[in-house]
Amino acid sequence: MKVLYAVSEAKPFIASGGLADVAGSLPVALRQRLIGARIVMPLYEGIPQKFRDEMKFITHITIPVAWRRQYCGIFEMKYNGVICYFLDNQYYFKRQGIYGHYDDAERFAFFSRAVLEIIPYIDFKPDIINCNDWQTALVPVYYSKYYANAPGFENIKTVFTIHNIQYQGKYGRELLADVVGIGEDGASLLEYDGCVNFMKGAIECANAITTVSPTYAQEILDPYYSHGLDPILRERSWKLHGILNGIDTKSNDPAADPALPVNFSADDIAGKAECKAALQKEMGLPERPDVPLIGMVSRLVSHKGFDLVKRVLDELLDTTDVQVVVLGSGEWQYETFFTECAARHPDKLAVKLGFVPALASRIYGGSDIFLMPSQSEPCGLSQMFALRYGSVPIVRATGGLRDSVFDSGAGEGNGFVFENYNAHDMLHAIRRAVEGYADHEGWAVLRDRAMRCDYSWGRSANEYIKLYKELLKG
Repeated sequence: MKVLYAVSEAKPFIASGGLADVAGSLPVALRQRLIGARIVMPLYEGIPQKFRDEMKFITHITIPVAWRRQYCGIFEMKYNGVICYFLDNQYYFKRQGIYGHYDDAERFAFFSRAVLEIIPYIDFKPDIINCNDWQTALVPVYYSKYYANAPGFENIKTVFTIHNIQYQGKYGRELLADVVGIGEDGASLLEYDGCVNFMKGAIECANAITTVSPTYAQEILDPYYSHGLDPILRERSWKLHGILNGIDTKSNDPAADPALPVNFSADDIAGKAECKAALQKEMGLPERPDVPLIGMVSRLVSHKGFDLVKRVLDELLDTTDVQVVVLGSGEWQYETFFTECAARHPDKLAVKLGFVPALASRIYGGSDIFLMPSQSEPCGLSQMFALRYGSVPIVRATGGLRDSVFDSGAGEGNGFVFENYNAHDMLHAIRRAVEGYADHEGWAVLRDRAMRCDYSWGRSANEYIKLYKELLKG
């Protein structure tokens, strides 16, 4: 089986969010399971020179972009055992940043068409093309309209993965012929709610749709979560699959993480107490081994649950013997709130605005409890990092949080879960966790159970392989 993973960003080359984590890990896990997986992505200006130096030029071709043709250079390199193709066009990609340009529709229409056009030149005819988010959503559309019956392109199946349904690639209808290159005969594939919608086209044309968790696959059938796409998704729900993302357990390993002052593992937990003391000292909090230390690592935005935190944090700190450490940046209202709240509770709350990856690791490693009260969360990775580092998560039951954290109330879960998006429901869950922490023997069992959860990419890769095989049977 051969899989071409088409993506707009991938670690370690360039990243803006969780999509790059997935693209940097899933193809590697597929390759380790003897699946021929390769990556294709744009050659952005921001890709470091050290990677460019390893790239080999294959050839150059021209790509149809509506009524014109544009240059495309094809470069290749191998990373972590996976061959990666980089598609070069300096007009489209020699710019600062990945997204947010006035002509993003044209840039990614070019890239989507190029993903298909390069196939005869790379000595790799895929059985599956797995596309990701709106930037590659036109690949299934172009394939079904222009390539499905072309010599050398037969019998390719397309999979489209929705990482975040909020970003759909919505543009004015005037782009249809002049930029996308699809005339009136194919307009119905992309037209939706009065505009051109790239993601809608992929939902129509792909052989299978996946999302990044089973719960999110169900949630996006609901208008509350779907950002307008629920009618078309319900019509196509037979090809919708939820596969929970994983994490890179090699680079996120408390037994080897160089950011931690002392390494530890589920089999040798002693170092976690030293990590906690070091974190308290680093953040200017009293070094108290007995107090439960709650960590948060997040963008400070409302949908991450910070309106709930803002509502009850003073009440929590006034009435409960806890410490809280927050790392993140985002909306001004939350940055200001945390700064002012830390001044009111200097012995209980410490805040670092911005994002420091090494400090994030130390918060996972040094905290006892990890709070993640998201309003919506397609998958979420932080709760998986927290579990691996022995920080017992408190989450709201949404998206991937529901699929990875299970309430320990019956003595079998790996964290604490609250259902309703309500500040005092969250506060109740925090207090349950604090009570649990006071039972040292029981807490040790819960923490050990959390650390032994398997959220590696291997588990996710097996689910993708199963889906790919089902498609190829059909």
